[in-house]
Order: sequence, then C-alpha cells, then structure tokens
Amino acid sequence: MSWYWEILLPELSSAISLGKAVNFNMKSVLSEFPKEDKPESSKHPLLEDVTEDDIYTKDGTEDYHNNPANKRETGSWKACPYILGTECCERLAYYGMSSNLLLYFKNKLNQHSVTASTNRSNWSGTCYITPLIGAFLADAYLGRYWTIASFSIIYVIGMALLTLSASVPGLKPTCYEEDGCHPTDAQTAVCFTALYLVALGTGGIKPCVSSYGADQFDDSDEVEKKYKSSFFNWFYFSINIGALIASSVIVWVQNNIGWGWGFGIPAVTMAVAVVSFFSGTQLYRNQKPGGSPLTRICQVVVASLRNYRVKVPADKSLLYETTDAESAIVGSRKLDHTTDFGFFDKAAVVVIQSDHMEDSVDSWRCCTVTQVEELKAVIRLLPIWATIIIFSTVYGQMGNLFVLQGTFMDAYVGNSGFEIPEASLGIFDTLSVLFWVPVYDRIIVPVARKITGHKSGLTQLQRLGTGLFISIFSMLSAGILEIVRLDIVRRHNYYDVQHIPISIFWQVPQYFIIGCAEVFTFIGQLEFFYEQAPDSMRSLCSALSLTTVALGSYLSSLLVTIVTVISTRNGNPGWIPDNLNYGHLHYFFWLLAVLSVVNLGAFILVAKWYTHKRPVGNLR
Repeated sequence: MSWYWEILLPELSSAISLGKAVNFNMKSVLSEFPKEDKPESSKHPLLEDVTEDDIYTKDGTEDYHNNPANKRETGSWKACPYILGTECCERLAYYGMSSNLLLYFKNKLNQHSVTASTNRSNWSGTCYITPLIGAFLADAYLGRYWTIASFSIIYVIGMALLTLSASVPGLKPTCYEEDGCHPTDAQTAVCFTALYLVALGTGGIKPCVSSYGADQFDDSDEVEKKYKSSFFNWFYFSINIGALIASSVIVWVQNNIGWGWGFGIPAVTMAVAVVSFFSGTQLYRNQKPGGSPLTRICQVVVASLRNYRVKVPADKSLLYETTDAESAIVGSRKLDHTTDFGFFDKAAVVVIQSDHMEDSVDSWRCCTVTQVEELKAVIRLLPIWATIIIFSTVYGQMGNLFVLQGTFMDAYVGNSGFEIPEASLGIFDTLSVLFWVPVYDRIIVPVARKITGHKSGLTQLQRLGTGLFISIFSMLSAGILEIVRLDIVRRHNYYDVQHIPISIFWQVPQYFIIGCAEVFTFIGQLEFFYEQAPDSMRSLCSALSLTTVALGSYLSSLLVTIVTVISTRNGNPGWIPDNLNYGHLHYFFWLLAVLSVVNLGAFILVAKWYTHKRPVGNLR
C-alpha cells in the first residue's frame, strides 16, 4: 500500500494548496464589496440593551416564513451575492443571444439589412415592454420573489427552443455555400416564437431583480440605506460581467463553432441563473404585494372627475387619510401632501361626513392622501422617463448600426490572421462600464461628496443629466469615423469591397463613450425610479424605466424607416443601403447627435422643476 500513499499524499498537498489559494482569492474579491457596520449591540459584550428595533427591519419586509425579517439573518450583503449572481448569469444568457442576433437574421434567416435591423429592434423593444406585465403581477399579487421564479421558467423554455431551432435538422434553416441559407416560413416562425418566449420571460425578471436587491436594505436603517446606492452600482457591474463574456466568448462561438452551441451555452447559463436565485431563498427579505396599483390609480382619477365641482379646502389636513399610523395600502408608507397637480386633491375631499368614515368610504368617490400622492409620484416621473428615450435610441445603435458599420471595416487583429466578430466590439462598452463603476463608486462619489455635501456625491438627477451629455459624443465619434471610412472608399474606389482597409478598432471610442454614459444614466435611472416610486409600485416604476429602452428601440426602427423612405427617392441608394459604401450612415449619426442635444435641454428644464416624494414614518 506504500505506493498508494506515495501517489495520494502529493495530490492531497496540491489540493490543500489550491484550496488555500482559492479561499484567499475569494476573500480578496469579497473585500471589494462594502463592509456592513455591525449594530452597536453586537459589538458590546452585554446583550441586555438589544431591543426589537435592533433585530427586525422597519420597512415591512418578511422572511421566507412570513415572519418579520431579522436584520442579522436576512438581507443586506448576505443575500445580495445570490441576486447579483442571478443577474450576471441572466444577462450573459440575454446578451449571448442578442449581441449577434442581427447577423443571425441576415446570414441564417436571409433578411436584408433594414429588415434585420427592424426585426432586431422590435424584438429588443418587446423585451423592455413585457416588464410592465411582470411588474404589475409582482406589485399586485405575486410579490417579487415568485414573479422572478415563475417567469424564469418561461425564459428557460424559450432559450431551449431557440437552441433547437438553430441545431436540429428540420428546424434550422438549410444553407448552401454557393447561395446562402433558405429558411422556410415554419423555421422562421419557430425562431421568432422562441425569441418572444424569451421576451415574455425576461419581462418578469428585469423589473423585479433590481428592486428585489434594493429591498434587501432597510430604508429606516441609516447604515443599510447608505449601502443601497452602492448596490445599484454593483448590480450594473454584475450585468456587465455577463455582457463581457457574452460579447466575447459567446459571439466567437457563434461565428466559429456554430449557432447551436452559440445559443445552447446561454440556455445552460440561464438555468444556472435560476439555481443561483433559489439558493438564496432563506436569506431574502420579501415585501408583501399591495394589491393592484392600476386599480388605485383609476380610483383617484374617477374620484377626481366625480368631485370636479368640489372645492379643495385651504387646510390640507382636512383631506381624507386613515387615522392609523400605517398606510391602508399593504407594504407602503404614508405619503405627505404636495401642492402640484392640485386637481387630483379633489379625490381626497370628504364630501359626506360620517362617524364611521373608514368603514363606509367609497374608494371610487373618496381616496386617501397617500393614494392621491401615489398617482402624483408616477406623473412626476413621466417627463424624466421621456427624456431617457433618446438616450436609449443612441444606446441601441451598439447592436444595430455600429455592427453594420463594423462589417465594412477590417476585422483582423494585426497580421495574426485572427478575425474579431463585428458584434464583439460591444466588449469595449462592457469594459468601459466595468472601469467606470468602481471609479464612480470609489473616487467620483467621495470627491463629489466633499464638494456638494450630498451623501451620494451627485444627486440622482445630476447623475442622469451627466450621462445624457456624454452620450452626444458617442454619436459624434461614430459619425466622424464613417466620414473617414467613406473618404477611403472614394479615394481608392473601394465601393464594392466588403472590408475596407481601416481597422475595426477605430470603433472603440464610440463604444467606450457609451459605456461611460451608461454608468451615469442607466444606473442613475435605476436608483431614481426605485427611490421616487411609491413603496407599493416599485416594480411597476422599474418596469416603466425599462420601457425607455423599448421605446428607444422602436424610435430607432421608426427613424431608420423614415430616413430610408425619404433618402431612397428618385432611385438614390439612401443613407443606409445594404452596401454602406454607397450610403451616408454618418448623416444618421448626426441626426441622433442633434436629437440628443435637444433632449438634454428638455431634461434640464424638467429636472429643475421636479418635486421629490415625501414618505412619512415606517412600516413597523
């Protein structure tokens, strides 16, 4: 047996060394996350001073067993790794499928450039509209936990079907070297059915995951509240870790190994996301659903119209509100009265006095002040929401016109013979985000905090506006590059040459600038809509913020269609022909730059007059 130990002992020694190394590295990684300040009671050797307020959250959250959430055992950074892991894997799956989708439409489904771009934009837009469905169910009936769990299953089914449509004979298009691919109508239908199942599945995840992560931090605890803003930064960081792998490894697999593997790997990754989410179940804090927010909004509108002749009293304390310390809306704090949108205050005017007012009130004729303020809060968000649409249109060009522009450039890396896929340039957007998130969190915020005195350095609106300003330069960079590229085409008569001798890496600045703008605008948007949403509408308002991406995609499709119709008159090739060497793609980038400047001006005006919500008290 001596030979057995001679072989085994060195292996055990290596394993122990590896285990130590992994443990050391994990500690290094975890040290990057903000440390939680322990309550004073846990630092003191005596426990008699510990009160219930020190143990349980005050924001109404519950644990998995529907008991008040214990601060020491649930939530905060203990639960967040599972949520961040879920988001990282889900985004890897999503971007692994969507990053190269335009080229799949062109090369495998045999679609023209404009058709492929439109179909890709429409599908992407739908992925950001369906969150309204998931958010409504989460806020009204299911809660965020069960909404994420349920829609994840639909997501996995869609990913599996997409993989089959690209790998199983009879379902995948038939392709020939000499004349390309010829998909049947049935094959195209299967592909789009799978894609729109994914769009439905993501609708239950997108609006809930960020809000669910933020729910793990108690608003009434100053220590935990401080870390909530940091959570949104690391949440977006996790998104881009997944996007980094997708836009590099997965895109390379799709272009060099095959679409079956290229879609199959994201499908498996999505299954891993589901496992990661369920693994943290015992640690999560859950907000109770508060009933249909749309019903409450309709009640305020109807009651206001019914009482349109009623005069609102000068003393706002006479407006109707429940006498209890807590709001009548489950899972929501009371909201203090604000003076704008005074017409809706008519819904809270008590028309008929009664000794048992709270028992006899008709919710369609008289609403609480909190209910009225919920509607006002949503209305205030709409102008800010509208100004993000143009930004989303600019952002959407990474998956559309940036990729098309790259297909007419030299994609080889030096003299190595390695050709980088056009869609993989999105990796530089991701790297930009991964660079700017820690820079913002660890450098910009502390420096800005000293200058402005604001706890977050910049206000959420200042952060949003900064991103809108930066995005303008991305379109300018893309337009200048296209002018240079077309100049080479004309000087050397390269009109019918597919790959012009100008390196695709000249696209890096436009990707990098968009990544920087994302860190300010998209993360700021997530935090702003969560903080300014009524407590019982946070999923719905997160979904509302996501619809800007959808409308940005639809606006991109609309602009491309309008530009194509106008610019192709009298037999002209237009701005965006199949062969961009005959086009004027830079005109489209100039158009987006001008729209972005106008949009920034509108945002500044809207932000100047914004009124923040004023919550009252705690939920426990």
